[in-house]
Amino acid sequence: MITRRRSGILVPLFSVPSTRSWGVGEFQDLPMFARWSASAGQSFVQILPITEIPDAETSPYSALTAMALDPIYISLPTLDDFQALGGEASLPDEDRATLQQIRAASKVSHREIRRLKQRHLRRAYERFLTSEVPVESARARRFVAFVRDESAWLNDYALFQAIRAQRMQQPWWDWPEPLARRHPEAVQSARQELRGEIYFRMYMQWVAAEQWTDARRQSRPLRIFGDLPFMISADSPDVWTGQHEFRFDATVGVPPDAFSKNGQDWGLPPWRWEVMADNDYEWMRRRAHRSASLFDGFRLDHLVGLYRTYIRPIDQSVGPFFAPGDEHAQRVLGEKLVTIYMESGAEIVAEDLGTVPDFVRESLQRLGVPGFKVMRWERQWHWEGQPYIDPAAYAETSVATTGTHDTEPLALWWRTLSEHDRATVLQTPSVRRRLAGGMPPLDAMLRALLDSRSRLVIIPVQDVFGWPDRINTPAQVSDDNWTWRLPWPVDRLEEIPLARSRAEALAAWSREAERTPPESL
Repeated sequence: MITRRRSGILVPLFSVPSTRSWGVGEFQDLPMFARWSASAGQSFVQILPITEIPDAETSPYSALTAMALDPIYISLPTLDDFQALGGEASLPDEDRATLQQIRAASKVSHREIRRLKQRHLRRAYERFLTSEVPVESARARRFVAFVRDESAWLNDYALFQAIRAQRMQQPWWDWPEPLARRHPEAVQSARQELRGEIYFRMYMQWVAAEQWTDARRQSRPLRIFGDLPFMISADSPDVWTGQHEFRFDATVGVPPDAFSKNGQDWGLPPWRWEVMADNDYEWMRRRAHRSASLFDGFRLDHLVGLYRTYIRPIDQSVGPFFAPGDEHAQRVLGEKLVTIYMESGAEIVAEDLGTVPDFVRESLQRLGVPGFKVMRWERQWHWEGQPYIDPAAYAETSVATTGTHDTEPLALWWRTLSEHDRATVLQTPSVRRRLAGGMPPLDAMLRALLDSRSRLVIIPVQDVFGWPDRINTPAQVSDDNWTWRLPWPVDRLEEIPLARSRAEALAAWSREAERTPPESL
């Protein structure tokens, strides 16, 4: 349970590359952003999901698996095996030119970065295999221990990825029937045939795990909050190995609302809750344990889906429906699953935005799990003039924020507001009080948020600086989605006058709002 008043900054890891990283924020870049956040008086950094996604995807919410870290975040410049090969000096001219291009780009070039990194991670693995493994070095022993300790998910994940690589990324349901249905003889044969590729996949996960652990250590005393996508792709090792726990005659989505008259179909396979209950939700417990080993806390995406899942039959023989179907069963299921995540030992917060039944929010309050208060959406919608709710009135057990990865940054939102809505924002008592002291409107909103009753405050990094750049525009296919980077390398952040001045201001406001400073954690 979260009991202290704290604030933190939301930033995607991919958005914070340093001068040495390969065009994308990497594990080893996180501590540099954490140091700047600490100088801004913040006690945690919230990042977007860092679990692996398919090569063709860019959204961190398009989860390939709930367990594996994404190798795109591996830092080759700090990898011993790559340096032993000569580091960047050993790159062929073509790859060196590609590296220069992706470093100079203003956006994250996901596909080019993945291809380049995987080529040279493979070279690093081959060096590890020939130089470290035969002599049973300390690193080789750590690798063996990692494979042993993480075998519950790692063995099948690595096999799945090896088969996909062999079969040109073909989805598992198009594999030969014995392999698709995991007949023991077929699985064992694939393990033998693809042993080299399997160990390469394990090697990348080991490197990612070691670098992530080191990044968390270097980020102390700041805490790192992660983000767990609601579900995973049908074409995933988790679904392939647990086919009996998923439905393949329907997909998951959300019902119609004010923003979508037909609702949304996410194309993801629904869980079979009755089957998962038979083994006491083993997969969910494994995911919770794994997530708690990676993060100090995490956000549960689409929390309402743990209480009731909106299922859309593919053949449309019946209309969409919720599972479970009645409120009592929904409450029992949701509280069971939320409790599993709470028992992991990590702090959890619940993304409860959109159409959420009142009983779900009541349930979260009773469990002590904070839901979200997005300032721009917190209004008295049925009152005359629809005034904004003063953050001073938010529930203590909540997370106050100016926006999410899917919303316009505060500056862009402010530009698009009508004169009436701007005036209404500025009449919010906590905002009006700061305006009277001479603060500009956007800073007054940040200050009001920090003053809120909410125990947690999360400020997107764009809103710290007043930038209009979006992370993602939902329902729009665009090269701008999931590609935004800081305008400066993260290792130079503390040298930038604007970054220093904003850190000083945020630190002062957080201190005055009695938010716990990082050194007190």
